[in-house]
Amino acid sequence: MTKAIVIHKYGGPEVLQWEDVEVGNPGPDEVRIKHEAIGLNFRDTYHRSGSYGVPGNKFPAIIGGDGAGTIEGIGSRVSNLIVGQRVAYGNGPMGSYSQSRLMPAEFVLALPDDIDYQTAAAMMVKGMAAQYLIRSCFDVKPDDTILIHAVAGGVGLILCQWAKHLGATVIGTVSTDEKAELATSYGCDYTINYTTENFSKRVREITKGEGVPVVYDGVGAATFEGSIDSLRAQGKLVGYGNASGNFPKFDPFLLMDKGSLSFQRTNMNHFIRTRKELENVSGELMELVQAGTIKIEIGNTYKLQNAMQAHIDLETRKTSGSVVYLPL
Repeated sequence: MTKAIVIHKYGGPEVLQWEDVEVGNPGPDEVRIKHEAIGLNFRDTYHRSGSYGVPGNKFPAIIGGDGAGTIEGIGSRVSNLIVGQRVAYGNGPMGSYSQSRLMPAEFVLALPDDIDYQTAAAMMVKGMAAQYLIRSCFDVKPDDTILIHAVAGGVGLILCQWAKHLGATVIGTVSTDEKAELATSYGCDYTINYTTENFSKRVREITKGEGVPVVYDGVGAATFEGSIDSLRAQGKLVGYGNASGNFPKFDPFLLMDKGSLSFQRTNMNHFIRTRKELENVSGELMELVQAGTIKIEIGNTYKLQNAMQAHIDLETRKTSGSVVYLPL
């Protein structure tokens, strides 16, 4: 038996229960991973609340999308991994909120020795999301000026550093002065505290009235209108999360009226569909982290059994950077 955070129904953070679970032995194409660190992502709250839900709406369920640890068992058909190997993952079936778990080997990646477990857990989902956002959704180029919402969050800080590496100017929104200082320390050129400033108006001022070619928006409902108003003609709003609620339904004529704009709502599974794509996306991320080009900010750590408090803190914007669980 091992311990895990289990949900038996959708709801608030209180549905996260610390329970005994039976993991079992790996199937032919699986590995069993003993977690050393587990990542918390905002999408975990969507799975918990039912906004995204869990597969088949079947309970009990274990949520969570990324983790790092060591392999303690392998299936008979697994040939690219060995017992005792350091590994990490950031896509595939949910279930990381557990001290140990079974995982299809196709989603498991070797973890370089110079990336520690907590860094790996903090960066896999967020960093791979940043990669497809900045490479596939909109190809950021030198001299682009872009807008990143929640720039002091886990994805935001990685996006910011990646964009700076590519030569872009970064405008970022934050909710507190402390988060503005953090974002600035990671290279953000302009920070806008959206609680005290009209961010779309400020974006227009910074860009001398033109607007930005792309807005990366993981907030959703609360920022949608301002994001649209921040775009230049033919600009693109890329939505990758909905921390404040789903993006509103809108008349497509809005996009025409505001400058022949485009809107894209993303899901990682559509950008990482094969093992080759997984290796390409994660490989670029790991190389930049190993080189020190991208630094992973771990703002908070929690014992896994305290997942309820972690969710509360995340949803009330008390966290910054990445949040990591320690499966003690």
